Amino acid sequence: MSASIALQPGGLERYETPSTREPAWIKLTLITVALSFFVIFLLFPLATVFVQALRKGWDVYLSALTNHDALAAIRLTLITAAIAVPLNVVFGVSAAWAIAKFEFRGKRFLITLIDLPFSISPVVSGLIYVLIFGAQGWFGPWLAEHDIKILFAVPGIVLATIFVTFPFVARELIPLMEAQGAEEEEAAVVLGASGWQVFWHTTLPNIKWGLLYGVILCNARAMGEFGAVSVVSGHIRGLTNTMPLHVEILYNEYNYAAAFAVASLLAMLAIVTLGLKTLVERQTRKQISESQKPSES
Repeated sequence: MSASIALQPGGLERYETPSTREPAWIKLTLITVALSFFVIFLLFPLATVFVQALRKGWDVYLSALTNHDALAAIRLTLITAAIAVPLNVVFGVSAAWAIAKFEFRGKRFLITLIDLPFSISPVVSGLIYVLIFGAQGWFGPWLAEHDIKILFAVPGIVLATIFVTFPFVARELIPLMEAQGAEEEEAAVVLGASGWQVFWHTTLPNIKWGLLYGVILCNARAMGEFGAVSVVSGHIRGLTNTMPLHVEILYNEYNYAAAFAVASLLAMLAIVTLGLKTLVERQTRKQISESQKPSES
């Protein structure tokens, strides 16, 4: 079977065989179907959010965003993300380093635990904290005796958010670190570097774009989480409502303009996240390409 070689941007070679050279009408059909799905299921709903948010004018839009309850929801969302994301970064880097660089008993089990939030419904995740910290839960009586509030307060929201978002950083770094191997770290240790020096000067530069990618995804999920937070928050206006919960309350009250106004902030977060994700992916490909040049020469 003959094959032709075509050059892609950047000088990379792409091999074409008869099985990949499809008629033009097939390519056009596939592109049309993909673009149609993009417009109908992604672009149109996203545009609808902004149209509905601004339907009654900028005054109503700005009033909805500067409302006391809206500002409290935005502030709580930012606080939750500011706590959950750094903690997940520490856990993700530590777990990825342990899994990728060492062999130990229970390694497969640890990977399974990391993937657990992906397979459990967020609502179930919230119920787990109700079982642990609720009034009839394992620690509920002790917490009530010492006047410590976990549920229906900020600590419960932060804990639920950490649970549903902690796989993102670790899952981005584990395959990256496994692919890189441990040769550079071992060489640094042989040369007398300490553990911190090895991480800061050898490991971190190699994983920085993968780490940033995981942080972006983790932050987006933390700010947009609904199910788990809804269970543990108590829906107290001005106190325990995050932005997604505030949108739900406004929508249920038929205050559509305000609901879509707050929802537009979440939509803009999604757009910014997508832009940052694209930038990080581009930098990652560039880093991989540059690292392959010496070996090719």
